[in-house]
Amino acid sequence: MLYLLASCIALLLGPLFYRYLSTENGLQKGLDGFIFVSLGGLVLVHILPELLEHGGFLAIIFVIIGLWGPTASEKLFHRYSEVTHNLTLTLGIGGLLLHTITDGSAMVLAQHDDNSILLALGVILHRLPVGLAIWWLLKPQLGARWAMAVLAAMMLLTGFGYFAGEQLLTQLSLDNTVYLQAFVTGSILHVVLHQPHGESHEDKQGKYEYHAGIGSLLGIALLGLLLMVDSGGHEHHNHSHSTEQLADWLLTLAPVLLLSYVAASLRFHFGLSPDNTSLAKRWLQRLAGPEALIITALLLGPVFALLQLIGLVMIGTALTLTKVEPTDPHLHLPKSALRFGFSHLVDRSAPWIILSLILANLIGHPSVPLANPVTQVAVLLLVFLPMRFCNLGGAVLALSLAYSGWSTEAVMLALLVAPIFNLAQLKLMNWSQRGLLFGLILASLVIINMLQPQWHALMIIPDSVNTLSLTVLACLFAASLLRLGPRKFMARIMHLQPKAHSHDHGHDHGHSHKH
Repeated sequence: MLYLLASCIALLLGPLFYRYLSTENGLQKGLDGFIFVSLGGLVLVHILPELLEHGGFLAIIFVIIGLWGPTASEKLFHRYSEVTHNLTLTLGIGGLLLHTITDGSAMVLAQHDDNSILLALGVILHRLPVGLAIWWLLKPQLGARWAMAVLAAMMLLTGFGYFAGEQLLTQLSLDNTVYLQAFVTGSILHVVLHQPHGESHEDKQGKYEYHAGIGSLLGIALLGLLLMVDSGGHEHHNHSHSTEQLADWLLTLAPVLLLSYVAASLRFHFGLSPDNTSLAKRWLQRLAGPEALIITALLLGPVFALLQLIGLVMIGTALTLTKVEPTDPHLHLPKSALRFGFSHLVDRSAPWIILSLILANLIGHPSVPLANPVTQVAVLLLVFLPMRFCNLGGAVLALSLAYSGWSTEAVMLALLVAPIFNLAQLKLMNWSQRGLLFGLILASLVIINMLQPQWHALMIIPDSVNTLSLTVLACLFAASLLRLGPRKFMARIMHLQPKAHSHDHGHDHGHSHKH
């Protein structure tokens, strides 16, 4: 009974925090950053792997429908965009209400002698951002009464789940409701990504992004605590293993990423900068950096790095000779080489590195049946099309897929194609240029299929160096979050404008992802 009471109190803390954190613009931005990261991270790192475990690849399809369906509907039916948004919000809230029943039942399980108290603690802790998000979503649009009514309903349903016990938990298990929960999860992500209420007009210059960054770092701290608690007391071992896998990848990558940023600073110092007048040198930077080759050489081996270099030289030469301009030129370049490598480039690559790790963690999940190389290549091409990967993000994705057991064709495709195969770049080409690019990609895949190179790490770095490097890298990424705020930080991925949800989902083409 104590667990039930604590979980209800955790929900009621939401309006209290909102009351004191939304009194001025800076604190309101901090609140937005906290919810954006904690709730979004909870979905991406905690909920989605569990959905995949129970629903397989089809669960991802339902998540995508829930995420992009409302956006597509609003673009197709402008007159009914507000209705569509409200329906999405209702679905998201309904999904959270359904989830509270399972929370109540899970706390019954936590009371058993053979279960850890950490299970109940995890349920209670993750209701803090949920309660706050409910108030943040509903109060500006529907008022305090409706927001409180939803919170009261959540507490009642938690009690219902608690007293109904294990039998109800079985009926509402993921095995029985996985696709419904996947669709609702996508709806929640849509609402979190597109702010449901406008920000203050006084933040035109982004002077409160620092507060949003602070809020997002607090959200990351809470998310880390939740995942630590979950790995200690949760029964779903596959999905705690998924979190451990992400941590292992980060430890492995950290020292090599820092070395890549050092290499970027050096090449900028010696004149290889994004504003170079030579089209060939601009393509070299767009495709390889060449700092991305360091990741490949050290973590996948020199053979992969050599094949990547040959493939990129072929593609870069063809694009240069046919006078294709790279999309998204760099803007506002710093004069200092150190600032270029450890600030400017971090701002542009950090979102892609995080996305690549999460993406590989999802599509590389054992429950996703993507063992066929042709299927893997097709899925990756579909993933690349709407995005504008940077070369470092592509290298990290390739490494993560290799560690997940994907084919050499898929790994090499990520190394060669991620920075260029997107709709924005393809629109700048005519049909003959596109045909040449497709031909080179196909030829590269055929050669890789014939050679079947084996990847291996060039060296084993001591754990102490990995841990220290990860600490430094985390500080660099945290500084980037503080500079940009979480929405601008993540908006670089698909050029989404980090602004209030105005039902038109405008796209900002002023930012850059070119490396």
